[in-house]
Amino acid sequence: MSERIDCEIAVIGAGTGGTAIATACALFGKRTVLIERGRMGGYRLHGELPLQVLAVAGRHATGWRDAAGFGIRYEEPEIDFATVLRHAKNLTAAQAANDSVERLSALGVNVLQGEARFTSADTISVGERVVTAKRFVIATGARPAQPAIPGLAEIPCLTPQTVFDLTERPLHLLIIGGGGAGVALAQGFCRIGVKVTLVDQGRFLSRHDPELSDLTIDALRRDGVTLHEQTEIAQVENAVPGIVLTLRHTDGSSTRIAASHLLLAAGWQADHDALNPMAAGIETGAQGIVTDRRLRTTNPRIFAIGAATNLQATTPVVQHHAGVVLKNLLFRLPARITAHAAASLVPSDPELAFVGQTETEARRGKRSIRILRRPFALNERALADGGSAGLLKVVTSPLGGILGAAAVGSQAAEVLQPWGLAIGKGFGIGAMQAMIAPFPARGNTAAQAATDFYRPKLFSPFGRRVVQFLARFD
Repeated sequence: MSERIDCEIAVIGAGTGGTAIATACALFGKRTVLIERGRMGGYRLHGELPLQVLAVAGRHATGWRDAAGFGIRYEEPEIDFATVLRHAKNLTAAQAANDSVERLSALGVNVLQGEARFTSADTISVGERVVTAKRFVIATGARPAQPAIPGLAEIPCLTPQTVFDLTERPLHLLIIGGGGAGVALAQGFCRIGVKVTLVDQGRFLSRHDPELSDLTIDALRRDGVTLHEQTEIAQVENAVPGIVLTLRHTDGSSTRIAASHLLLAAGWQADHDALNPMAAGIETGAQGIVTDRRLRTTNPRIFAIGAATNLQATTPVVQHHAGVVLKNLLFRLPARITAHAAASLVPSDPELAFVGQTETEARRGKRSIRILRRPFALNERALADGGSAGLLKVVTSPLGGILGAAAVGSQAAEVLQPWGLAIGKGFGIGAMQAMIAPFPARGNTAAQAATDFYRPKLFSPFGRRVVQFLARFD
């Protein structure tokens, strides 16, 4: 006989957003059920965190090259591949306690592990259990996409999450997908001694500004990653040992690449089919579940967030979505998502990040815009650190409204922190120009870039005439 569970809020998916929503609802006294079919914590915990650890390990592994410029020389280090990945797994395991069933249960969340499936507009089944709720939140995220490449379906593939389960160093790691995860994984594994080839049928880091992303790709090339972009992948086939990838070039020629392991990082695919959304009156589309700006589905009692609604949703976007849904769920406020919530970080070296709109997105909106560029080489802290290769790029309206900012270079994400605050709060460029930061610091780049906005007017012929006129009153 099936067990029946009645609750007020049922959340499907225990990633960043789902866990945050379920926890908040329980703390406010709502009878809350959280359902997860896989590992608690989602991609943030099992993909992004170990990738950050890999990036740091890669910087340590190559630090001997950079130290020579400071007059310090030491031998190239020995790298224990298994220990590097074990360290990443250990840190993930330590953090997993925050998303564990035990902790969430102690906070009042009823955690069910199993596959959720809608059977009606207010009921889902989870194995032998039946859950009814007044409102639902779908936070199922997405799974790695599988491109339509002949032979790929028959090949065992690693993913950005499962690759950290390796215990032995691959002889040759072939990565399909040159987005943020693919690029960071390629560089990280190359730096700890793995032969890496990165392939993409389009442009590497296509979501990012090419003026900035080219610096990151150049760094991969210097590290020794073999790169193939805008190249057709004709076939993947099993070989002994490993796999063989066939590339077809524009001149009609082809290249065969043999590798021991294949890692698939070619984007994401909506992961909601098992939910049976039609049974609940939920419309779906190419990017995932269809929602309005309040993140309500076509069934207004069911919300959806994150990659379940948009395949390019990053962790900051998911966190923004969770806040919007909680305002709607708990306080009945008609909160809406905002376009400026977009943010992304590639944990490469140099780092690549953006907040708000990119230049391409701003121009697509047919807006008159201004572009501010501030090289890291003009920042004293960057010069002292030896990390002066980089650029801050800011997109503004003609009157100084901040539309977006992007940066490439050492600690690029930290440089963008004040710009994220300014965009979120609607501050103009004048607020950034007035910002007082410790000196010397990379954060000074913000005020310096903002000053560049006013420089043409201040030092124009008109500005000089104003100063000369005021001098008459001395």
